[in-house]
Amino acid sequence: MSPSLPPVAPEVFASAVESLTTRLRGRLDAAVEALAGTPVTTGDGTVRVRCGEDARVTLTPGPSGTVTDPGQAHCTCLLAPRCLHLAAVLGACPVADAAPADAASAADAASAADGPAPADGPADRARPVGRDRPAASGSPAAPGRPGAGTETPAGPGRRSVHVPSADRIRAASGLWTAAAAVLSAGTAGAGAVLQAELLRAAHTARLTGLHRAEAAALDVVRHLRDERDPYRPRALTVLADTLRELLLVTHRLRSADPDPELIGAVRRHHRPDGPLRLYGVCREPVIGPDGLGGVVTHLVDDDGHGYTLPDVKPGGPARARRAGTAHVAVRSFLSDHFRVSRGGLIVTGAVVAPDGRLLPEPGVRAAFAAGRPWTPPDSGGAGHTGSLTVRDVEVAATDGEDLLVRVLPGRGDGPVRLAPAHRHPFLAHTANLRRLGEHPGLRIRVVGRLDPDRVTTLRPLAVAPVPGTGATLWLPDDWQGRADLGYDHLRDDHFPPDLPRPFEPVPTAATADDPPLWRVRRLVELAVAGGRRAAAEPSRDNDRHGHAAALRRSGFVTGAELAVTLGAVAAHRTRDAFGRLAADDQDRYPAQWLATAVYLAGAEAALRRKFWRG
Repeated sequence: MSPSLPPVAPEVFASAVESLTTRLRGRLDAAVEALAGTPVTTGDGTVRVRCGEDARVTLTPGPSGTVTDPGQAHCTCLLAPRCLHLAAVLGACPVADAAPADAASAADAASAADGPAPADGPADRARPVGRDRPAASGSPAAPGRPGAGTETPAGPGRRSVHVPSADRIRAASGLWTAAAAVLSAGTAGAGAVLQAELLRAAHTARLTGLHRAEAAALDVVRHLRDERDPYRPRALTVLADTLRELLLVTHRLRSADPDPELIGAVRRHHRPDGPLRLYGVCREPVIGPDGLGGVVTHLVDDDGHGYTLPDVKPGGPARARRAGTAHVAVRSFLSDHFRVSRGGLIVTGAVVAPDGRLLPEPGVRAAFAAGRPWTPPDSGGAGHTGSLTVRDVEVAATDGEDLLVRVLPGRGDGPVRLAPAHRHPFLAHTANLRRLGEHPGLRIRVVGRLDPDRVTTLRPLAVAPVPGTGATLWLPDDWQGRADLGYDHLRDDHFPPDLPRPFEPVPTAATADDPPLWRVRRLVELAVAGGRRAAAEPSRDNDRHGHAAALRRSGFVTGAELAVTLGAVAAHRTRDAFGRLAADDQDRYPAQWLATAVYLAGAEAALRRKFWRG
């Protein structure tokens, strides 16, 4: 569908699906797919979609640009408002962000935002345009509000304990059941009807103030739609991570876990109290779905928090290549992405989106400021720049388009891999990595994003010289000490003429391969993509590929046992006397998948710390 369709509140789409007959629900997925390429006309604050000879759907968003009420969506067919056309158009619209349901919820969210921040959750691996900040959490709604829990005050040496109310426990149980149905069906089977059930459960969670669970549910629906769309890049890893977050939070909430961080807060734009001093990091080309293209300039503040200035519009790869030197405007401030990425900004009245984007809202003022080099915060040559990672490495060898490097200072952990962040021929990533691979022994400082699928792989966005050594890059003065791999082209005169021969032997590609933990990830993602039937297949072929044996040989005994148990639970279905799935069976499979996914996330994090010394 056209990107001009407005966002729709979850409860509006859920209500439209609930009003359909069983026969029409069975045709809903095909109706949504049939809308692809249908022209959308806009004007006078309305959006019109022609769904046939006698059916035209009209959407009238509110002042916020979002359809928040069923009365804002109309169809001209005789079955309206309980018609397939209306539900299909609403299902093709983007899912609106979470918002307070009423004054009580707004007050609850405001009080929660004053509490302590929770630990970081899983990162958004599919969006290169910023750093997702974890939602703040804190005090729940006061007793007497709908859905409120009780709270034990924190005394000396005590942590504040929140006891979820019965309403919140019921809402969390509903979300768990809806998420478990999505997991069991897989991406192919989780169509519009299951999505509507999950959105309805998310709306109930919002009414009771479960903001973190609601946000996770909305993310699951968004990534599920991306995964089902044949014209969008695959995002199975991100979908698996968001589904793990949703199941974990709801499982703990329905078990009356008193951790206040499980409540979360509404995602809101942040307004810093004073001026925001930012330093440029690098430029990243973006080639997105629906013919989008552009650039994102990454910046960082003094505390290491990441911010972005995105410039992504229709134009595809050609625009992504041109956008590196395009103008960037923050209200009255006008510069270009190259200058901002090499320098910095002082922003007053800043408005920051939850994902770190700087928004050009009224009252925002910006001024150009001096930049600074990437300085790792510790002596190990390791650091973080917002959502990006900074490492000092030494070039060792090449493996096709990838680069094998050693992390400095070398401690015998073996080589790791640098892979192109974008392989499109319009961009310079692959050519620059190939040029770097021609100079073994070269030492460079790399800023990039850790690969979500491979723990030993970093996707670099920019490189810089390593201070204090001659075996490093010689970059021109006007590049100001760094090269953006997607835009700047490295030349022969950027390399030292004589590099010392590497002391260690040249590694082979096999020595940089991931540990066999990828076998657990493959099973976890197979279950998300193919559903319960696909997760049961490994148990039926008696581990023909030797996944469990390979995990045990490498010391991942727990991972092997979890993987084997997941397949066995998926294959064994318990039914009652009427042939229906037993209630405990419907919980055993998602609980086993969740245990495997949580183990996988923890083990991968430990391996990344080992290989990248974070």
